[in-house]
This record gives sequence, C-alpha cells and structure tokens, in this order.
Amino acid sequence: MARGDQLARQWRILQSLIASRRGKSAADLAQELEYHWRTVYRDLEALQLAGFPIYTDRVEGKNLWSVLDSVRHNIPIPLNLTELMALYFSRGMMTVLKDTVFYESLESFFKKIKATLPAETIQYLEKMEESFEVGSKPYKQYDHLRETINRISDATIHRRIIEIDYFTMSRKEKTRRKVAPYKIWLFDGAFYLVGNCGLREDIRIFALDRIKSLKLTDETFEMPEDFKVEDFMRTSFGVFHGKPQKVRIRFAAEVAGYISEKIWHDTQKIVPQNDGSLIFEARVAGTDEIKFWLMTWGSKAQVLSPAALRDEIMSEAEAMLQNYQT
Repeated sequence: MARGDQLARQWRILQSLIASRRGKSAADLAQELEYHWRTVYRDLEALQLAGFPIYTDRVEGKNLWSVLDSVRHNIPIPLNLTELMALYFSRGMMTVLKDTVFYESLESFFKKIKATLPAETIQYLEKMEESFEVGSKPYKQYDHLRETINRISDATIHRRIIEIDYFTMSRKEKTRRKVAPYKIWLFDGAFYLVGNCGLREDIRIFALDRIKSLKLTDETFEMPEDFKVEDFMRTSFGVFHGKPQKVRIRFAAEVAGYISEKIWHDTQKIVPQNDGSLIFEARVAGTDEIKFWLMTWGSKAQVLSPAALRDEIMSEAEAMLQNYQT
C-alpha cells in the first residue's frame, strides 16, 4: 500500500483492533499489516485525537491498544425490522464503490444485517430477492485506481496539494498541473476530483481514471469555508461546468409525460402547452451535456434557444444522416 494511503491504513488498524479481544501493541499491528511501527503509532494517536474510542492498557510490560467493549459489542442501532430490510436491499446501490477502501466493510455490514434478522424474515428476504432487484447504471471499475482514490482522500483530509498528469479527453492531450483537492465526488457511477487547478487558476473537475500520475507535495492549502460541491455543480446538467445559459426546449406531446414526471435540473421550469406538448426551461452551466440528453429524445425534442445549441444539434443530425446515406 502506498505511503500516502493514511485513510485506508487507519481503516485497517480499526478493523484489526475491533476483531481483537486482548488488544494489540503498535508493534503487533505493524507486523500484521506490514507497516512501520512508528507509522502505526502516529495513526493510533491520530485516531484517538479524532475521537475514536480506543485506549491503551499496560499488560505484561506492553502497551496494548483496544477498542472499548461497549462500542465493539453494543453499538446502538435504533432501526426497526423494515428499516434493516431496506438497508439490506440497498446493497445493490453500493456497487459503484467496488474496489474502494469502503466496499469490503459495507459487504460485511450487509452480512451482519442479514445475520441479525430472524429466520422467518431471512426466508422472506430470499423470496423477495426472486422478485426484487436493485439495478445500477453503467459504472466504472476502480480496481486499478484504488491507490489513487486513497491518496487523493488523504491529500483532501490533510489539505495537501497534489501534482498530477491529466489526460483531457476533448483535446486528447496530457498536461501536468498542481491541484488543491477539495472533494472526491461520486456522480452517476463515476468518481471525480473537484479542486482548484493551478494551471487554469480556477476550480475544475477531474475524472479520476484520467489521472495518469499523482504526486503528493509538501505544499498545503486552505479550502474556502463556504465552498460546497452541490452549490458549485447546481447549474451543471451533469459533470461539465461551463458558462451559464438559459435553454428552452419544446417536447412533443408523446414524451411530455416522461419529461414532466422527473426533476432533470434544479432550475427547471415546465410550461404545458394547449396541444399537449410542453416547454422545458432551465439555466445550465454549459450546453454539452444537455445536448447529448436532448439527442436521446430524437425528433420529440426541439431546441428553441439558444441558437448556438440549436445549430449544434442540427449539425449532429446532419452528420448522422450522412452516416446512413453512405
């Protein structure tokens, strides 16, 4: 495991202490988890300072670290039966976290939920599983990015600037830049880094799987106290973040019901028309992603404004027609 993976390292230390009845010394943990004992000792102190219920006892000349029994064996979970069942069935939504530091613990958690339930309820669950399935959208596999995710998490927690080589898909080029990592953002089945880019001197979004190399620097940063990812991304139609523009789209009567039954954007306004169609209005940050969304509706969607978006979709439609005429 990489040197900077402090979050994953501390997670493993906690798991080892919880599983131990007697407690373990820093040297025991270091040998078991293959870390230097000084590193383990610093992590134990950091966990204690962060408020985790761990303590030390002097036993047979050794300082043993343990987790409080009241926490290990009697964690209060004020959930009723149906809430536990709902939690168990929600495990399908956690697939996007596979190959990250949290997934194995979530899997263990769901197994414990099932073990907690009465035998009759387990039989009911098994019957329900035959007719109920939690689906997930396409998602990326992150087994090859486990180290990257952990190191960025560590840099985010400790406010350390990272240096990355990043491949930009639109320009098909790789650039080196320093980034102050604000947040790791999970959106639509993919992980992104939101941070202040030194190269662009602005807050940017980076797909984690396009980070080709990553180096933790000694430079630190302060994140603005009022920064919130949800506020920053509110006007985006997806991940892209560009110049805010107002869009007006007419949707035909055949699909008006599908459009009106969902919240597609925080700023949306839907105006029904006499012929059964509707006008969809929203203020979005850039039009790239809404263009792709509109094209999925084919001829049932007509851009009224802005003119530039209308022209882009016309060009795409003409190019598609050419593909089928050759």
